[in-house]
Amino acid sequence: MDRTCEQRPAEDGSDEEDPDAAEAPARIRDTPEDIVLEAPASGLAFHPTRDILAAGDVDGDVYVFSYSCQEGETKELWSSGHHLKSCRAVAFSADGQSEYWGRQPAIRCWEGNSTMTWVLFPPELVTVSKDKAIHVLDVEHGQLERRISKAHGAPINCLLLVDENVLATGDDTGGIRLWDQRKEGPLMDMRQHEEYIADMALDPAKKLLLTASGDGCLGVFNIKRRRFELLSEPQSGDLTSVTLMKCGKKVVCGSSEGTIYLFNWNGFGATSDRFALKAESIDCMVQVTESLLCTGSTDGVIRAVNILPNRVVGSVGQHAGEPVEELALSHCGRFLASSGHDQRLKFWDMAQLRAVVVDDYRRRKKKGGPLRALSNKAWSTDDFFAGLREEGEDPTAQEEEESEDDSD
Repeated sequence: MDRTCEQRPAEDGSDEEDPDAAEAPARIRDTPEDIVLEAPASGLAFHPTRDILAAGDVDGDVYVFSYSCQEGETKELWSSGHHLKSCRAVAFSADGQSEYWGRQPAIRCWEGNSTMTWVLFPPELVTVSKDKAIHVLDVEHGQLERRISKAHGAPINCLLLVDENVLATGDDTGGIRLWDQRKEGPLMDMRQHEEYIADMALDPAKKLLLTASGDGCLGVFNIKRRRFELLSEPQSGDLTSVTLMKCGKKVVCGSSEGTIYLFNWNGFGATSDRFALKAESIDCMVQVTESLLCTGSTDGVIRAVNILPNRVVGSVGQHAGEPVEELALSHCGRFLASSGHDQRLKFWDMAQLRAVVVDDYRRRKKKGGPLRALSNKAWSTDDFFAGLREEGEDPTAQEEEESEDDSD
């Protein structure tokens, strides 16, 4: 995705504007301005076609913002406080609206095992919460359109939209449920993991659901046949995130110990490779290209990582002194958004990272050197972590050299 988000011009119209306005044109920034929230955001998602960002915070509030590189034009559109506890994940429908609901408006609602009434209106934003509820909100106005109040028996931790009708949810006790918005109750209800579901991913055919869990295992579920396939061997730390790379040939998992684990497709039982970042943990990650991804860590640094050859290529940005909670990539691929415990949503320009070329040849680096800055804001002047900017490599150079040879 090489195109960039459309910038709103400073002059929006006619030659009849106030002459004083022409003397002080609005400043155009490299990235939208930071957004300050009242509480840290644990859920973050970009609209798939428009310059809109949604965030859900630990107080249960959901916010939707329009963003722009024009100074002063990043604004809150609406907020919702329907959740009783922390909102842990948010997601827009695949095209920003539901095709099925748009064609055939229906009336139906689930409240536990009973049936209540709802009216369907596109477009939609889906949110899940520690209060065990799934909410569907109208994107334009923030109205609560539907609610499943007791979707799980335990707090819901993650959410994945499969298509315009189907979504998957994972909870704090390892439970996974598959929902079809056209039917009552879950399509699939499984509990193979022993700990919380941290993240989920889907193959391009939308057949296999991959889960990363706090029990250290990668789970594989066939959602077409609605059956459990297998769990990988457990790793030493919690698996906190999962994504597909290399055109679906590799499954990449982040862990609470700061290690990235690689699995071959159809070889989910055991890792094919692993390498450690010099980070306290990998709490979230997002794919940028088929070889590059960004990770967020407890140390507040957002690292750009290349997969095969495995290495950290630099720093995209940071939340100085505060853990990074969530990452999201804009619909055009130009901006990365991050949320941190500093209660800020920050935007980072991906242009410099996308221009990076990683050679198979590994040059010997000076230990303890700073991470390469991959954006103008990568390291702020008040960064008290400056002394900790180390190149994120496996301390055992020989082990990492061997891992790079496994490029199948």
